[in-house]
Amino acid sequence: MMYLSLISGFVILLFCGDLLVRGAVSLALKLGIPSMLIGLTVVAFGTSAPELVVSIRAALTGASGIAIGNVVGSNIANVLLVLGIPALIYPTLCDQVSVRRNTLFMVTATLIFIFLCLFGQLVFWQGMILFTLVLLFLGYVASHAVGSANGAGAAAIEEEFELPDEESGLPQSTIMIALFLLAGVFGLPLGAHFIVDGGTEIARAFGVSDSAIGLSLIAFGTSLPELATTVIAALRRQADIAIGNVLGSNLFNILGVMGITAMVAPIDVPPAFLLFDLWVMLIAALLVVPFAMAKGTITRSAGAFFLIGYVAYIYFLFVADRAAMMHGA
Repeated sequence: MMYLSLISGFVILLFCGDLLVRGAVSLALKLGIPSMLIGLTVVAFGTSAPELVVSIRAALTGASGIAIGNVVGSNIANVLLVLGIPALIYPTLCDQVSVRRNTLFMVTATLIFIFLCLFGQLVFWQGMILFTLVLLFLGYVASHAVGSANGAGAAAIEEEFELPDEESGLPQSTIMIALFLLAGVFGLPLGAHFIVDGGTEIARAFGVSDSAIGLSLIAFGTSLPELATTVIAALRRQADIAIGNVLGSNLFNILGVMGITAMVAPIDVPPAFLLFDLWVMLIAALLVVPFAMAKGTITRSAGAFFLIGYVAYIYFLFVADRAAMMHGA
C-alpha cells in the first residue's frame, strides 16, 4: 500500500503540476500579459510547484528530512542524472548565452543555502532571505532582457523559461482553463499528501530515515519531468536544453522552494546533511562550472562519470543511513 501511495502521489503531482502551468499560461495570454512576464512568473514558479507542495506538506507534518531532502536530492539528481543520462545519448553543448551567468548564480545560491543550514534550522527570516534572492534573480533577468536590443530580450526569456505552445496542449476555452487550474490547485496538495505519507511508511518499513527517502526516492520522482524532457531532447539531438533546465530548476529549488517552505514552517536540518549531503550538492554544482566557463561540451565519458557518481552517492547514502539508524537504536 505504501508503494501505491508513493507512485500514485507522483502521478497526481506531475500530471496536475503540468495542468496548473498550462492553465495559468493560457489564462495569462488571454488577459494580454506579455510572454516575457509569463515566463518569469507563471512558468518559473509553476514548474517548481511539485517540489514546493511536497516540501511544505513534509515540513507541516514534522518530516523535515523529506522537506529538505527533496530539494537537496533533486539538485544532486538534476546534475548527475539529468545531465549525465542525456550526455550518454548525445553530447550536451554548454554554449548558450545565459549558462555562465546562471552557473555562477547556482553555485552562489548553493553556498548561501549551506551557510544558512549551519544554524541547524531554517526559519522564517532565512526563508525570507532565500525568497528575496529569487525575486532579485528574476528582476535581474527581466531587466537584462528588456535592455537587450532587436527583440533579443524575448528570446533571452524563452531561453530561461520554456513556455508551452498551443500545439502542446494549452486550453483555449474559459471552462477548460478553469478546469486545468482547479485540477492543479486541488491535485498538487493531494499528490504531496500521498508522497509524504508513502515515503514515511517506506522509511519505517526498511529501517531508514525519512531523510534518506527524501534524498533518493522522492527527489528522483520530482526530478522525473526534467529527466524525461532532456532524454527526449537528446534523442532528437537537441540535448543543449538540458543545461538550462538544470540550472533554472536548481536555482528555484534552493531559493524558491526552500525559501517559501521555511517561511511557512520551520525546517530542522538533520546533522547528516551538514556532514555529507549538502557538500555532495555543492560538488555537483561545481562540476558544471568548467563546462560552463569554457563553453564546453558534456561528452559521453563525462556523462558516464556523472551517472557513476550518482549511483555511488545513493549507495553511500543508504549505507551511512543504515549504520546511523542501527547506532542510534
